[in-house]
Amino acid sequence: MPRLHSAGARALLWAVIALALGAGWSATSAAEPAPLKVGVNLPMTGAVSAYGQMIWAGIQLAQEMRPTALGRTVQLVLVDNKSDAAEAANAMNRLVDKEGVVAVLGPATSTRALAAAAIAEQRQVPMITPTATNPTITQGRRYAFRVCFIDPFQGQVAARYAYHNLKFRKAAILTDASQDYAVALAAYFKREFQKLGGVVVVEAKCNTNDQDFSAQLGTIKATDAEILYLPNYYTEDALVARQCRELGLNLPILSGDGAQAPELLKIGGSAVEGLTFTAHFHRDAATSPTAAGFLALYDRRRQAGNLKEDLTGFHSLGADAYLALVDALNRAGSSEGPKLRQALASTQGLVGVTGALNIGPDGNAVKSVAMLRVKNGQFEFVTTIEP
Repeated sequence: MPRLHSAGARALLWAVIALALGAGWSATSAAEPAPLKVGVNLPMTGAVSAYGQMIWAGIQLAQEMRPTALGRTVQLVLVDNKSDAAEAANAMNRLVDKEGVVAVLGPATSTRALAAAAIAEQRQVPMITPTATNPTITQGRRYAFRVCFIDPFQGQVAARYAYHNLKFRKAAILTDASQDYAVALAAYFKREFQKLGGVVVVEAKCNTNDQDFSAQLGTIKATDAEILYLPNYYTEDALVARQCRELGLNLPILSGDGAQAPELLKIGGSAVEGLTFTAHFHRDAATSPTAAGFLALYDRRRQAGNLKEDLTGFHSLGADAYLALVDALNRAGSSEGPKLRQALASTQGLVGVTGALNIGPDGNAVKSVAMLRVKNGQFEFVTTIEP
């Protein structure tokens, strides 16, 4: 390096150095704050992967609508729980310990959500399930939340609909005994139906991934049941409906929110025509500005080929879980677990995609129920039943 002989040259060098240091300092100070990590614990593969894929699409659309919280970009970290309870717990541990997320959206179903909720409570990291309806998920816990209705209300609505609207007095129930969701929903339906004066003439059981239901359906066919209640997930509902028709068992079928997936229509075909179920949402009942914006965005993405299925309650509740979290973060003014938990527990009048959302200290949402039925291979809106 040549020697600098003049004072002027040395001064010029120091000026260049100072300018470079100043530019570096300025770039550092002007840099955007680190992203805010939010975990997503969903079944992207496995038995109920359709739920996870729909919820994930809804969360991503909601993030596009509200990309920041606390002045920071929200970064979604997705982990596939493979439709398994142990994997849901593993996913929760990974999101909290390795990824350092401030909250978790999911899991989607009750058995998996129960496994994850215990970890959320222990680590004081809020968890918001979009669609898990079993009441025990939030019982005795401060960090477990949901944006959907719970099974006692859903079961009561189904029983009242069967008794008052459809005028049936004798019901059969076929329950997937391996799913906490199905067992609880069947119990709440039975309790309310009998309270109203109806009779459950037979209760049969099956398990997830069963293919042959002929023995159970033969028992039901031998009774004088007027309606069949199937409080199960879409695969079992569709297969049962098909085998009902094959056996000449033409009872009307009533189900729960687990039926609302495109796979019900694909697997069940014409056999699920007329199947009615309690649900969280239908676009024909969407009236809020938030819903309008979400529907418009969904339709644009579908027309572009990014989304293939019709909009369901799972898409919409995924969006509402995300929107509720962003709202709570901004109101809390912090991403610290206890402060965020307090904000979530005081959510009132939040206008989401599925309507007005209130969440109480018990972690449960107060929501209406939409009654839907399958007609001409699509989900048709029937009516809304308020809480």
